[in-house]
Amino acid sequence: MGGLFNEVFGALLGQSALLLVFFATQESRTGGRKVVCLVGLWGGACLFSLSLFWSLILFSLSCFLLCIYLSGQELLPVDQKAVLITGGDSGIGHALSKYLDQLGFTVFAGVLNENGSGAEELRRTCSKRFSVLQMDVTDPQQIKDAYSKVVQKVQNRGLWAVVNNAGILGLPTDGELIPMIHYKRCMDVNFFGAVEVTKAFLPLLRKSKGRLVNISSMAGGVPFLKMAAYGSSKAALTMFSAVMRQELSKWEVKVSNIQPGGFQTSRYLSLRALQCWRKTSWTTSPLTCRRSTAGDYILAQKNVFSKVLTYASSDLSPVLLDIQHAISAKRPFTFYTPGSGAYLWFCLFSFSPTGIFDYFNKKISYFK
Repeated sequence: MGGLFNEVFGALLGQSALLLVFFATQESRTGGRKVVCLVGLWGGACLFSLSLFWSLILFSLSCFLLCIYLSGQELLPVDQKAVLITGGDSGIGHALSKYLDQLGFTVFAGVLNENGSGAEELRRTCSKRFSVLQMDVTDPQQIKDAYSKVVQKVQNRGLWAVVNNAGILGLPTDGELIPMIHYKRCMDVNFFGAVEVTKAFLPLLRKSKGRLVNISSMAGGVPFLKMAAYGSSKAALTMFSAVMRQELSKWEVKVSNIQPGGFQTSRYLSLRALQCWRKTSWTTSPLTCRRSTAGDYILAQKNVFSKVLTYASSDLSPVLLDIQHAISAKRPFTFYTPGSGAYLWFCLFSFSPTGIFDYFNKKISYFK
């Protein structure tokens, strides 16, 4: 009986090897000591549950696979590589532009308003390598003009990476109450804008065998409440990334998809603007919707954004480190989930029964 128990336990332990490698590789970007601890615990578990011979075989195989993986996580030299970032006015794009400039990259920050405060701050604080480009991602002509300026400056050095970061949240409320203009605007900026920028700059990425990094969202892979417009646009971007990753592999261009959790990314989310959005959602809702929806429920929507800002993290460093890894690693990941608990939400949605996910989504959601 004891032998059977050991065999079953050993088999389960063998299945868990992949989980260990996953967690170890997740930690490898943040601290080598944690990786060593995980490997040590794994070795102890092997020795405890299996015979000496098989424990050594399994542990050695795990270490071999981990070494192969870690060898691909070496960061390539910066060497003033050129990177284009959209949405540099504020939020992640603004912070990323500064961060990569400090690391020594040649950064092109596309902004919605080149005379705005965000653009002026970038000019004032960044190095002489830094360039601010007027680039509304919904304006094809501005994208073409930006492409010409990038080509003129990089010349033979080429463009190493494009980071499609520009995006808007739209109106977070029930899908029935969101006006169609907000659905269309989210798709125009979050999806079609990224596609247009990608198509324009791909010739430069093919030449450098560089990186395409798309900033999607956790809402693009998990159906969060109140995110019908925003989540749909980010889901489209996620699928676009997955397809382009396969199609561009023949050109040795690597594609990564970043799906951050909840972060405070914009200084412009004022209560005044939010109140205006909520008023728009009420006055433009169909008459049948206004009759069938309780007034108290509509009024309760005013607390939606305040809860988002309360729970969202203001520390963008997890996102910046993952984007840096996607740009600089010898073999970058195809999928990143920076943010506390972000990956757990993906696991809950992907592997749990629908009823269980819905229960936790309603109970734990910011939009209760």
